[in-house]
Amino acid sequence: MRLATIVTNGTEKAAVITKSGAVLIDFINQQFKQNFETTLFEIIRKDQLNSLKEWYETEGSQELEQSAQIISKEQIEYAPLYKHPRKIWGIGLNYVEHASDLSEKAPNTEPASFMKPDTAIIGFNDTIEVPLQSERTTAEAELGIIIGKECKDISEEDAPNVVAGLTTIIDMTAEDILQKNPRYLTRSKSFDTFFSFGPELVTLDEIKDILNLNVATVINGNIHRENVVANMTFRPWQLVSFHSKVMTLLPGDIISTGTPGAVVIRDGDIVECQIEGFETLVNKVQDLKVKHNKDQEEPVASKK
Repeated sequence: MRLATIVTNGTEKAAVITKSGAVLIDFINQQFKQNFETTLFEIIRKDQLNSLKEWYETEGSQELEQSAQIISKEQIEYAPLYKHPRKIWGIGLNYVEHASDLSEKAPNTEPASFMKPDTAIIGFNDTIEVPLQSERTTAEAELGIIIGKECKDISEEDAPNVVAGLTTIIDMTAEDILQKNPRYLTRSKSFDTFFSFGPELVTLDEIKDILNLNVATVINGNIHRENVVANMTFRPWQLVSFHSKVMTLLPGDIISTGTPGAVVIRDGDIVECQIEGFETLVNKVQDLKVKHNKDQEEPVASKK
């Protein structure tokens, strides 16, 4: 099953994504006498995902495909899946090739983890802003893991049982700030708009083999770097298990599993995270320094 958060009449609401388009959970509740939460975060938090999936697979799928309430894919306005997870974990240098891009040694004993604030979150087609403080900001396509159940100290074998699903992510880094001092990692990762995720949550039953997923960082329609999940140093279920032994993982927590390659972004660029079988995540780029300079020039131009 695939879920998303879409904007309808100015409000962000959860929807099931079918082959034809989106159907609001609101409509499912009304039409089929169900009682699901109407935001994706609450569906996950209140452990309704499995019951929603069971309903969809046993009776809802065919009904929704034929429903007159389908919002066509061309008309969908996606929002971030949700905006206030309790935790966002990022994993640095999880592909050896990406580490070589930065002339760094890839960690091989434990993941290089960091955390990001929820104020960095944006969604599909939102604008990534290169901050005034950075001359070299990069974008990094990544596979995201969304935790579905509270868990602590779980094994790799049990990890899939606590995962709600997977998603596409574009993570940003003010790389020039980071290169000044590795202690600046949190700051370099935490600017507003530096974490795009969505547009769809894809449940694990939709994924034939997570290790065969191909993740690509795409810039202006060209693949910058791609790799398969199997080539991660620390694979998805290892990451879930490892971080559950650090702190309790909660429903809606996100683990961004690392990028095959980061690309420098500039004003006007279009960045994509492409993962086969997933709706592509797309964001445009605005450099705030360019905007600032234009704003400074406008009063002068108006006097002429």
